[in-house]
Amino acid sequence: MSTKENAQPHNNAELSADSNSANRTSYKPLTSRESHSLRALPQFDGWIAEQFAKAIEAAGLVAPDTIHADGTLHRFSATGRKSDKAGWYVLHCDGLPAGVFGHWRTGLVETWCSKPQQKLSAQERAELRHHVQHAKEQRNRQQVLRQQEAQQKAIARWEAAKPTHWHTYTIAKGIQTTGLRAEPDRTLLVPMRDVFGVLHSLQTITDDGSKRFLAGGRVHGCFHSIGLPGRALVVCEGMATAQSIHACTGLAVAAAFSAGNLAPVARELRQHYPHKQLLIAADDDHATEGNPGLTAARAAALAVGGDVVVPHFPSERPSKATDFNDLFSLAGADAVRACFAEVLES
Repeated sequence: MSTKENAQPHNNAELSADSNSANRTSYKPLTSRESHSLRALPQFDGWIAEQFAKAIEAAGLVAPDTIHADGTLHRFSATGRKSDKAGWYVLHCDGLPAGVFGHWRTGLVETWCSKPQQKLSAQERAELRHHVQHAKEQRNRQQVLRQQEAQQKAIARWEAAKPTHWHTYTIAKGIQTTGLRAEPDRTLLVPMRDVFGVLHSLQTITDDGSKRFLAGGRVHGCFHSIGLPGRALVVCEGMATAQSIHACTGLAVAAAFSAGNLAPVARELRQHYPHKQLLIAADDDHATEGNPGLTAARAAALAVGGDVVVPHFPSERPSKATDFNDLFSLAGADAVRACFAEVLES
């Protein structure tokens, strides 16, 4: 893609479903055009559409109202919101009825077959593998196109926005606006770049703190960087957390935007900076079962040979206090520095 942003990467020396939804779902019959090639396939009936929809819903998604068994990729709202088209499926009905479905944002990919795996013949197993491979190839092509379209929108919005020195959200969090921009309606833009500094997407934040990613934009391995690389690099989840860590410690920080993206970002940084110490700053989700923030941080550190830094809160810790921005707000910069010093000096 030939764009100003791509031609000149960011050069700043930084790190550069409701289970009951089947009750409301109706499956419309195929149109004459859609069913023309399926007239010789009596096995394609309401049962196949119903079973495929049940499989989609069993995976925690909202099934589409209409199921098309034409072997091509179809997008649908997996949440029930009309504007959300992150769900996708491919259903084949030639020979062995089988399909694949998934969700763009979560990375979910599931396979469905009209016959139990143990009852498939060798020929049917080969046919199923072909259907699955064909569906995944379509999914990959669509994902690339979606990411390219989102990247073009991100570049246009980023170039039209202006650097800002304040925003309601950053004031509430007690952080700086380093590397951020704002649109005329005061929507705060957080750039999502790869390790080479190329802008791929944006996170938007409104005055009330609502956060969104651009639809279809790349998230995997992208981050917002703050600071110049030194002997250690920090990877954390949120932008506010990253701003707080950098302000308190002076360390370079990469905000990965989510727990699930900690490991992908850490791997990118490890490959780019093989000899630097990587610190994974955990969100201590102590009130959530399984503590997903701490669990993801430990997994990311293990994947890259890094160290985990956990915020140590005072005894009167509120239940919603989980990250280093919360620690900064409650106990000040010294408390944040002490957590990192403990790991850096060990």
